[in-house]
Amino acid sequence: MAAQPPFRRRAAGFSLPELLVSVTMGLLIVISMVTLFFHNSRAQAEIERANRQIESGRYAVDLLSNDLRNAGFYGEFDPTLLPDPAAVPDPCAATLAALKAMLPLHVQGFDDDDARPSCVSDVRPGTALIVVRHTRACVSGDPNCSANDPAGPLFQASLCDNASELGSANPADWYALDVDPAQLTRHQRDCTTAAGSGTLAVTRRFQTHIYFVANNDVAGDGIPTLKRAELRYTDGQLDVGTIVPLVEGVENLQFEYGIDTHGDGTIGLYTSAPATANGCAAPACAAANWRNVVAVRLHVLARSPSATPGYVDTKTYSLGTAADGSARTAGPFNNGYKRHVFQTLVTLANPVGRKQP
Repeated sequence: MAAQPPFRRRAAGFSLPELLVSVTMGLLIVISMVTLFFHNSRAQAEIERANRQIESGRYAVDLLSNDLRNAGFYGEFDPTLLPDPAAVPDPCAATLAALKAMLPLHVQGFDDDDARPSCVSDVRPGTALIVVRHTRACVSGDPNCSANDPAGPLFQASLCDNASELGSANPADWYALDVDPAQLTRHQRDCTTAAGSGTLAVTRRFQTHIYFVANNDVAGDGIPTLKRAELRYTDGQLDVGTIVPLVEGVENLQFEYGIDTHGDGTIGLYTSAPATANGCAAPACAAANWRNVVAVRLHVLARSPSATPGYVDTKTYSLGTAADGSARTAGPFNNGYKRHVFQTLVTLANPVGRKQP
């Protein structure tokens, strides 16, 4: 009888149920990974939106605060003895005579229901504007000043006490403001009693900034943006119509002004409309009130750069008080943008320092 061949195992693969279970488990793992990736991407996008919103709000506040801290700085010149303007000036006026008349008003504001200055456009409804005037801290020709500093009028404060400058009874002789360097003829302390003697005093760039919120960054894009109109000298012409975009996502801007009512640099009252404070109804009175502003409280409403899916903003945001003392609010907006209010109080050091004993 022939020997039987050794037992050979039959090759076996996956059964259909096993294959279906494996495929199902693989699909579940893939779906879980895709879902995790989606949620992580969504969370990362939301963090990015929040970071940009916070960055925009803080940068806008810092930018405005830094400029306001310089308000009224004219080098060694003290504008205290300059006469009040006959009325609140047009900040868009760009003649040398107009600029000199505005020197006492280191800040000037426009509430949301005031007529807008003619040199700004696309202003977002319901927002306020502020005008800040000062010279640059660095002197012209200083290598630390920006080499790309745009051309503008120059301011020169006299340190010479002879009869033709600081010894004159006319405050207009104590400084010079001009676009022509040949007209900047004030002198340092080394002058003598002779008119025109001594070393010429340093010059600084004179600046006027009008801050406002525009409806668009670029025309038609719908991105609310903090912008600034700047005083410049181009093609032989002074102009306040150069608009510079600063911060995207700033949706509202409001101000409250601290007015010195005692003449000692302390705040007597806060109001969003200094021109009518203390029952003021005359143009000269309005200008005097602006001149006595010694602090500014900022309210900046910043929104995220894009909408958050599934989110609806039903909040109401507090933006200080209106001229009549009522609460000023914004919202609810009922859209997908997230928002935050940034606030700070800025003391105007230069006007305060001149008032204090």
